[in-house]
Amino acid sequence: MQTLTPLIAQRADPFIYKHSDGYYYFTASVPEYDRIEVRRARTIAELPHAPAVDVWRKPDSGPYSELLWAPEIHFNQGAWYVYFAAAPSREIKHKLFQHRMYAVRNTNPNPLDGEWEFMGQIDTGIDTFCLDATTFTHDGVLYYLWAQKDEAIEGNSNLYIATMATPWQLGGPPVMLSKPEFDWEIRGFWVNEGPSVLKRNGRIFISYSASATDENYAMGLLWADENADLLDPASWTKLAEPVLQTCYEHGVYGPGHNSFTYGEDGDTVMLVYHARTYTEIVGDPLWNPDRHTFVKPLRWDERGMPVFGRPSLA
Repeated sequence: MQTLTPLIAQRADPFIYKHSDGYYYFTASVPEYDRIEVRRARTIAELPHAPAVDVWRKPDSGPYSELLWAPEIHFNQGAWYVYFAAAPSREIKHKLFQHRMYAVRNTNPNPLDGEWEFMGQIDTGIDTFCLDATTFTHDGVLYYLWAQKDEAIEGNSNLYIATMATPWQLGGPPVMLSKPEFDWEIRGFWVNEGPSVLKRNGRIFISYSASATDENYAMGLLWADENADLLDPASWTKLAEPVLQTCYEHGVYGPGHNSFTYGEDGDTVMLVYHARTYTEIVGDPLWNPDRHTFVKPLRWDERGMPVFGRPSLA
């Protein structure tokens, strides 16, 4: 059996951003869920050896004092932002954790230096469990994309999009783009989460993750024409089958919560995702630290659609 080596061990929800300064910036959920960690390097291969800098730590108490999940680092409108979810406690209410979404900002050219300022909660107008925020700019408009619970819809979370008035405030109402509905999205839990955006070949793609975070975790895909109204759900096509899922042959289980970055050539799209290398998880998968960061090139078919393949080197 082919054995895959993780890029970085025990880092879930990985996010790699290639900035205009030539550096790659990496952040992810740490197993302790107590801090935001950022590292940078000139190449993807150097990221595992780069110093991990703790840029922000959770307070001891308060609404965002527990379970820091899925940080993403973005450079929006001249400053660095990390978007993350956090909860007031580890208590589960109505079958869900109590996460809300927050942002911190750093105006230093190098986000490993300078001070990070807490910008507060990102209020979506819906006061329910939410997480996994990402941002992207298209045609000069900054968009916010995330996962959130709707009390009227079965499941943990759906995918929403909205414009942003500032990099830490929404500029319009949330629009739901996807909810758990297919068999592969509702194994263990009914989940759509972890969205990531890629623009190529005249289309905008949104990958996302679904089902429980064990070997059932898998990735799906939405896409829209780049000239379409991104706030119109009818603009988006949702694939009925997963694009990346557990590969028993290669011993890689529950691939998901991905991001996209670019290779050193500036053009090759690299798929960044986490996965496990065994299925015998003791207890709640949330507390198992062995979700590792993997990276592989994305391929493309003759129609210009991404080919995720299997969680392997091909």
